[in-house]
Amino acid sequence: MTVHRGTFTVLITPFTDGVSRVDEERLRQLVEYQVEEGIHGLVPLGSTGEFLSLSENERADVARIVVDQAAGRVPVFVGTAAESTDDAIRYSRQAEKLGADGVMIIPPFYSTPTEDELYEHYRRISDQIGIPIMLYNNPATANVDVKPALIARMAETTKVTYVKESTVDVRRIHQIKRLCGDRVQAFGGYMGYESFLVGADGWVSVCANVIPGPSARLFDLWDKHRDYDGARALFERINPMIEALGAHWYVQGTKACFDLMGAPMGLARPPRSLLPASVREEFRLVLEGLGMLTGSPPAAFGPRHRAAAE
Repeated sequence: MTVHRGTFTVLITPFTDGVSRVDEERLRQLVEYQVEEGIHGLVPLGSTGEFLSLSENERADVARIVVDQAAGRVPVFVGTAAESTDDAIRYSRQAEKLGADGVMIIPPFYSTPTEDELYEHYRRISDQIGIPIMLYNNPATANVDVKPALIARMAETTKVTYVKESTVDVRRIHQIKRLCGDRVQAFGGYMGYESFLVGADGWVSVCANVIPGPSARLFDLWDKHRDYDGARALFERINPMIEALGAHWYVQGTKACFDLMGAPMGLARPPRSLLPASVREEFRLVLEGLGMLTGSPPAAFGPRHRAAAE
C-alpha cells in the first residue's frame, strides 16, 4: 500500500449565498488551486470543513467533488468522524466507495470514551473498510486524548496507520514514531514546522488553504532537500498566517482571506459568527505582508501566489 507523506490541506467547505448550500464550482476551483500549487494531499470534511454543520447528503457531495476533482493526482483522506461508531462506519464505507485514499477520524467528541472503547471504535471501523485511517488526536475539541501507547496498540491490529497529532506538545510526534516506527505516519497538526524537528512525516494544515505552495514547499525543503536554513526562513515568512489561523477564527478567517483575494467562499455556518471587522483587518494585513493581494480573480487561484508568498 502506498505511503503518503507531506503537507495535506484540511479544506474549507465553500458555500453559495452565504451559507445556503455547498458551492461545487468554488470547491472544484479550490481543489485545482491546491493541486496546481503542489500540495501533497487533501482532507475534506475536517473541522475546518465544518463537517458538523453539514447534512449527510452535503457530506457525501463534498467527498464526491473533492475525490473527483483531485482525480488521483494527490491522495484524499475524507473526514468521516461521528459520535456514533455505526455512523462513522457508514461515512467511511461511503468514502472508500467514492475512491478516497483514506479517512480521517477524530474520536467521539461527547461520550468521552475510555481507552478500550476508543480502541473498539477504531477497530470496528477498520474491520469494515480497506483503506487506511488517519486518527485525528485533538483533545481540546474531542474531550479525550489518544496517547502514543494507545496509538501503538491500534497500529498493531487496526488500519490506524496515520495520525494527525494536534496537541501543542510536539514530543508526541517523537513518542509515536519511537513506539510505532514506520507502521504509523505521524503528521503534525497546528505545529507543522516544529513537528518536522522531531521526525514528523507530514503536516495537516489550515493555512495551506490560502498558501498551499509555500506550505508544501516547507515540507519539501525540510524533508526532500534537507535545506534546514531555507525551511526555517520560509517558516518565519509564513508564520504570521499560521498564527492568525491558529486562533478561534480559523474557519471564518480562511474564508475571509479568500474573500479579500477576490475569490469568495461564502460564510461559516452558525454557531460560528461573522468575523469582527478588526479581525478581518488583521487578516488583510497578513495577506498584504505575504504579497497575496495583487491581481484579481481568477488569479487568486493561480501559481503566482507560490512566488509571492515565498
